[in-house]
Amino acid sequence: MKHLKFMIAIVIMLLVVVLIAENLAALSTTVVFRIVFFSFRIETADMPLYYVLPIAFLFGVLITGVYGIRERFHLSKQIKTLMAESRAKDKELNSLRNLPITSDDMGPNGFHSDQME
Repeated sequence: MKHLKFMIAIVIMLLVVVLIAENLAALSTTVVFRIVFFSFRIETADMPLYYVLPIAFLFGVLITGVYGIRERFHLSKQIKTLMAESRAKDKELNSLRNLPITSDDMGPNGFHSDQME
């Protein structure tokens, strides 16, 4: 299995190299980013597309990672709350299990039959 994963990784790397070699002209085209907001204008220098693609990918990875960390903290907090609730219910259940057993006749309201009068 280890050798199979290694061979698959080599094939994928080979496909990436072929993809880059076949599209080198398209990846070498330059792009300029402009932000225009009323009279405010920002413009970047000419950048080849092969610089922009990895930066965009890494930015997406960063955003996804931050979202994942946020969700992980939220779920951790929820787990702590549920565990505390579970401990409280277990404690209540154990206290109910330890109540003394009586053989007295109990009425429908939980009172002794002599107290109901």
